[in-house]
Amino acid sequence: MDFSYTIFILIIPIATFLLLGFFYNKIKPAISGWIGVFALSVVAVLSYYTAYQYFFNVGKVEGKFQTFFGFKTNWMNFTETLRIDMGILLDPISIMMLVVVSTISLMAHIYSRGYMKGDRGYTKFFAFLSLFTFAMMGLVVATNLFQIYIFWELVGVSSYLLIGFYYEKPSAVAAAKKAFIVTRFADLGFLIGILLMGYYGGSYDFMELNNPEGPAIMNWASSSFMGLSVITWALILMFMGGAGKSAMLPFHIWLPDAMEGPTPVSALIHAATMVVAGVYLVARMFPMFHFVEDGFALYVVAWVGAISSLFAAIIALTQKDIKRVLAFSTMSQIGYMMLALGVSKYEGHEGLGYMASMWHLFTHAMFKALLFLAAGSVIHAVHSNYLKDMGGLRKYMPITNITFLIAALSISGFPFTAGFFSKDEILLAAFEHNKPIYFITLLVAGLTAFYMFRLYFGIFWGKKKEYEHAPHESPWSMTIPLLFLAFMSIASGYLPFSEWLTPDRVGFHGHLNYTMAAIAVTVGLIGIIIAWLFYKNPTNYPAKISAASGKLYKWAFNKFYFDEVYIFITHNIIFKRISAPFAWFDKKVVDGTMEGIGNKTVSLSKAIKGVQSGKVQDYAFAFAGGVFVLVLIVIYMI
Repeated sequence: MDFSYTIFILIIPIATFLLLGFFYNKIKPAISGWIGVFALSVVAVLSYYTAYQYFFNVGKVEGKFQTFFGFKTNWMNFTETLRIDMGILLDPISIMMLVVVSTISLMAHIYSRGYMKGDRGYTKFFAFLSLFTFAMMGLVVATNLFQIYIFWELVGVSSYLLIGFYYEKPSAVAAAKKAFIVTRFADLGFLIGILLMGYYGGSYDFMELNNPEGPAIMNWASSSFMGLSVITWALILMFMGGAGKSAMLPFHIWLPDAMEGPTPVSALIHAATMVVAGVYLVARMFPMFHFVEDGFALYVVAWVGAISSLFAAIIALTQKDIKRVLAFSTMSQIGYMMLALGVSKYEGHEGLGYMASMWHLFTHAMFKALLFLAAGSVIHAVHSNYLKDMGGLRKYMPITNITFLIAALSISGFPFTAGFFSKDEILLAAFEHNKPIYFITLLVAGLTAFYMFRLYFGIFWGKKKEYEHAPHESPWSMTIPLLFLAFMSIASGYLPFSEWLTPDRVGFHGHLNYTMAAIAVTVGLIGIIIAWLFYKNPTNYPAKISAASGKLYKWAFNKFYFDEVYIFITHNIIFKRISAPFAWFDKKVVDGTMEGIGNKTVSLSKAIKGVQSGKVQDYAFAFAGGVFVLVLIVIYMI
């Protein structure tokens, strides 16, 4: 089948960005919103059509899913074998991501028509949304490491624009700069890893690098450094870039601050698409991660994901801003996806972790986007982000109430929701391959259920609050995306992911492990019941537990002081101890030397400028004097 039409999946959003960006002062806001929605609707339809054709008609050949190209063209040659192509790669995970990005982006566009109504930057906001969608689409269909890096950085630029959209707010500007700078440090590692991979692996092309019988994987041991192969170091450095984009430890500090952007941005970028770019990168390079040095780099991925997941879940227990709770929840769930990849093998059912990670990426996109958009609906009604300003909203906002509840049940792994199925597979994969990580994931499952229902009961039940202006349900432009995502938060759990997305692309018959599922559901129900006892009605239990926790609660509430540690390192070590001496050397030695030479030249010029008087008699006298001196020298020497 000819997939060349998929180029329009990239052309349409970038064309929309250019149209709305260049003419944002001339296009009426209502029209710009419809332009954005229409453009993304076309992109979504093309993505769905591509997925249907691939998974149901032409993708599987002789029992194995194949790779197709929308187009592929040579861009740059370094040697006869090392080159950079530009194109569109279509395989199970890239097509799955096309569906995720187009769906969540379309819902964000529809939702923004109501949420951003009356904002003076309305048209510009839709332009930025389209730019971000273009960047993410380009990232997921990249054919090689350099192409993915180009769009990776474009995602960073567009997220900077969206996080700092309220540029008149100092906190929004600071959050945008923080996200941009932190991810730049991580992306430096990514770039170094790409260069190492090109030099020692001999290619940037995903098809060549991921071939289990190709030279890159077969010859991974040809060069080593500090006890590991150079290829392993390259994979770890590339994962460093993924950890930055996916807010894993220690590059997580930008994610909660990024909630300064409009709520649709939180749903689009920091819940469903941008933050899973790191997961997608590891999945895209999974054969290399698995086969090189017996999966040492994959072992690193597993433990970074597990520790990040637990770390974020503990912090989420204490936060009072509902969007920050969801931000740390995102970090925790991304950690789930990472650890699932980390414990996965390659062939058949052994690839359960890989499949579970991709499945959870898909289901998480639906219920986490729903949580953010529902939270935005609440914020839109009460004009506050804080739990203390909420309570009893189920009577005023019935649609938001039921959709938020569905999302909370799904992320908590409640039976028959989408999160139940995908999370169960992650727990099973961890149990089969790494017992310590399994117990971490089980603990995180309980914590997740508790803090999500802490939010739900605190917002929609809790204390009876008298509002200055009676809250009301959001307009249909905001509630329609909530209803659709609520449906997907259940329905996406019934998709046959085990037949579609496996490392070896052959697929296997998935089944529910009732014992593992029962344990996970029990742990989740315990978390929900405790949250019900603590927060359904006003009690003093939370205050007692916080007081009993002492410094642990204080540390968790302050995010274990990572921001303060980074500020100390930046100001007192990098700026004062490293940058300041370099600045002194540059100013006093380098600049001083150059300025000294210049000043001496000027002084000498002033001293001898009289020689150039402009008077003929002075020049004649100097000429005669010079001749006289030369004559004396000649006579003396003879």
